[in-house]
This record gives sequence, structure tokens and C-alpha cells, in this order.
Amino acid sequence: MIRLLDPETIGQIAAGEVIERPLSVVKELVENALDAGARRIGVRVRGGGLDEIEVADDGVGIAPEDLALAARRHATSKLVDAAALAHVDTLGFRGEGLASIAAVAKLTIVSRTAGAEVATAIDVHADQLGELRPLAGPPGTRVLVRDLFGNVPVRREYLRSAAAESARISGWLATLALAYPQVAFSLESDGRPVFTFAAADDLAPRLRHVFGQESAAMVALRTEDARAIVSGWVSSPGDERADRRAQILFVNGRLLRSTLVSGAWSAAYRTFAMVGRHPYGVLYLQIPPGEVDPNVHPTKSDVRLRHGDRVVAVVKDAIGAALRRGATARLERAISFAPHGAGPGSSAPADWADAFVPSAVPSEADAKTLRVLAQVDRTYILATDGDAVVLIDQHAAHERIVFEQLAANARAHAAAEPLLIPHTFEVRPDEADRLDATLDALAAGGLHVERFGERAYRVTATPARLVHAGRSRPFDVVDFVECLSDDVRGLDADQRVWASLACHAVVRAGDRLEYPEMTALVERLQRCENPMHCPHGRPTIVRLEPDRIARLFKRV
Repeated sequence: MIRLLDPETIGQIAAGEVIERPLSVVKELVENALDAGARRIGVRVRGGGLDEIEVADDGVGIAPEDLALAARRHATSKLVDAAALAHVDTLGFRGEGLASIAAVAKLTIVSRTAGAEVATAIDVHADQLGELRPLAGPPGTRVLVRDLFGNVPVRREYLRSAAAESARISGWLATLALAYPQVAFSLESDGRPVFTFAAADDLAPRLRHVFGQESAAMVALRTEDARAIVSGWVSSPGDERADRRAQILFVNGRLLRSTLVSGAWSAAYRTFAMVGRHPYGVLYLQIPPGEVDPNVHPTKSDVRLRHGDRVVAVVKDAIGAALRRGATARLERAISFAPHGAGPGSSAPADWADAFVPSAVPSEADAKTLRVLAQVDRTYILATDGDAVVLIDQHAAHERIVFEQLAANARAHAAAEPLLIPHTFEVRPDEADRLDATLDALAAGGLHVERFGERAYRVTATPARLVHAGRSRPFDVVDFVECLSDDVRGLDADQRVWASLACHAVVRAGDRLEYPEMTALVERLQRCENPMHCPHGRPTIVRLEPDRIARLFKRV
């Protein structure tokens, strides 16, 4: 038997799509306040928001004649007709927020417009609207929500503790505040102030509250094209987290999740972050409203982008450019300049020296001289600029140099160097399939490998001016093929091949280096696009400041 549902049941079903927990109430009310042009928004909660939630703002307010309509379903001032859905430029637009809250709580709305002498109040619960009544109050709107889910107690069983629900509200509100520096925000929980953000252009206090002290090292970015404006702050390479929860995205001021943009974020950090670790930060995307469809999720937590691929490319390029600038700045802080010319020890072999010829040599007036001191454990290069001690991982550094050389060869379509006698090798059947899939990428980087039988291959040419270690250790082809199966997250197919090739074509831990070799390695590293990390995300350079050394000696 089919029957029409009663209004109360309809309201509670609709509320279930919009109001999942106390945070949902805060989100709806705060977004309404921002749409109303508020410059001050205060949030107060008790019992994790289940007992009471109050949101007060100084926005334009609601006229008395509109107050009763405000809590009705599908009533809104933000849309005129269906055509307006194609150009939504407000946070709230569905006309369901207040009605959905009233369906599962006791709601009181007090509002006053700028021209009114007094405020007007109304009580709403389920489909019952109280009488309008005058009340003293400042311009703006104050919404009081009490006894949330009191008429549907089963909903409360799925919520966490009051402290946990309060923490959700605090985290969301502090995050939202990152997109509205011109608005003052405050939060109070059970009578105790949680935070207060003054309206200011300086976002440092808000960034520090959300991301911690690490925010001081975040990298700023901004770029724009015809499709989008991208700005924000992203974590410095080497400072990553275990998950993506701290990747914050705003699209036209709306706090969202986006798998597309998250993928662009990860792609931009390829070779900058360790495998299994994730960058963090906050990105702001400004896109023409007509190219964004926010009407794809009941809670407006996701959007559809008309030109998603183009936007993703802009985001990836913006982050990548910022990281490269940041890497250069971090290099300048870590090392100044490796000395040019001979030093103690025997001279380097010709092929090593030729590959490391610097394009320019700064004078001592331009930068302090970094003096290479020794090789430590045949793994690290020890150096100093007189102010601190610098350690350079010889394998990671050389790997970064060769990786970028292979990528440059591919971009420039550089000619490979033919071998007088091709090198022949065999692989297992499963390795043959894996190697076949990489032949084009290898050729792009300058390593030409071709079939020479059922499971036999031969190397006919090597990358031009490939930076070798100046010694006769053979290239381990078998180990290289096995390495191709490793999952190097964030790298595309070609880069994964080049990273593996670089790993097997450079000096290793345990290889003894002469002084000119170490000096040349440091010089060449400084000219890399990302000198601070190897292609797999491991750091290449560590700087030990005097205060850290003093702590090791118990001087402080």
C-alpha cells in the first residue's frame, strides 16, 4: 500500500540528509552568516552542541515579514529561478538549512535589519511556527538551537562524546576562518573561550592554529589563468604527514573535498615527498561561478568542475612552481657554495669532471664558501661554511642530479651516445614484460634498449653526458628491472623509470670519493631544480646548526 508521508516525517527525512551531527548545524548557520555579509561571527556551544548551539552575526539581518518564511523548506533569498542554479555564488542556496534544523531541534531566530528599531524573534520546532514578537537586539541575526535530536534520540547514539563533537566544531570553524580573513570569528564551548580570530589581512595566527608551528615554514603560492586563480600555502618539502586530512581546499570560498585536486596536489609533490607521506596546506581556487556546479551533494561538500582537467593542471603547476622556489631558498639556507678548483686528494677522472662543469661560479662576495672537509663512512660528504656543519648523502644527491639530467634529455630530445659494442643481457619472462613496458620511457631519457631474442635484450646507446662516478663498476641491469616493480607514488610512468635508472647509475653508499669528486657533486647538486630531495623523496642535505651541536655537547 502506498501512502503519502506526513509533514513531520518528511521533514525528518530531509533533515537526515543535511543535519548529521552538531557540526552540520554550525556549518549551516555560519555559512548563512557569511552570505549575509557578516564581519563578526560568534559561535557558542554546550554539551558538544547537543544541548545548545548559538550563532550570532552582524550581517544584514532578516526583515520581520520574511522571518516566518526563513524556516520553511525550499524558501531562500539566494535563488530566483532554476536558471540561477547555473551561477551559484553563495555558500547556502538550497533553502533547507533552517527547516532541517527545526525538524530535529528547538529553534529560535532573532534578527534585526539595519533600519529597524528593534529585533524580531520567532520560535520554530518541526512544522510549528510560533508568533513573531519584538525583542531587544543588535543589527544582525542570532540563531539559538536547543535539544538537538531530542525528538529522534536514536540519532544521538551514533554520535561521539561531547568533547569529540566540540572538537569537530572547533576544527571546522578554525579551518573555515582561513578563507575569510576579513571576518572576525570566535568560539566558546561550555562557557570557556576556545579561540578568537580578529579580522586582519595577516593569516599567520589562523595558519598556526590549524597547522601548528610548522606553518612558519609553509610555502606561499599564487598563479592565475583564464580558467582559475590559485593561491594558498603548502607544506615545505620534507615536512609531510601520514594522511591527507590536512589538505584543505576552498573553491569560491566553499570548504570542499575534491579527489581531482587532491590528485593534483600529490602529483605536484612527486620527488619532493617520501613514499607513504602526504603534503598539507590550504589552497584557494577562484573559478567563474558558471563553471562550478555545487548542487551535487546534499551537504554541499563536493562540487563538479566543468573544466576539471584544466583546473587540475593549473593547481599542479602552481604548487610545483612554489616548491621549486622553496627548494632554492632552502638550499641557500643549507649551503652557500661549494669551492671551485682543486683541493687535497687526487684529481677526478675526466668523465666525472666534464659532467660537473659549473655554469657560473659565484664570488666569495656573493656567498659564503662551503668547504668540503671529508667523506664520512663512505656515504656522506661532510662540509662547513664556518657557521654550521652540512652533511650531504652522496647517493641521494647524485641520484637527484642524474634524474633531472634524464628528464632534461627527454624534454630536449637529446641524442644518445651509441655504444661501440652493445651490452647484451637476459631477463626472466615476467621481467621481460615489465621491461617492454618501459622501453619508450628509457629511450626518451637516452637509454636505448632493444629486443635481441626471446628473453634477451641489448643496450645500444646510453644517455648523452650521463653523470658517471668515474669508475668501472658495471650498470646492474637485472637489479634495475626488478626495481621497476616498486611503487613510487606520485611519479608518472616515465619518471618512475628515470628514478630507477638514476638509482642504478650513480655512486652508492660505500663508494669512496676523492675531494674533487665531492666538490663537483655539491656544485652540480646546487644547480638542480629540487636539490633538497632525491627522486624518491629522501633528503639529500642536512644542516646541523650550532645550537643543535651545543645541545649534543650539553652546553645548553
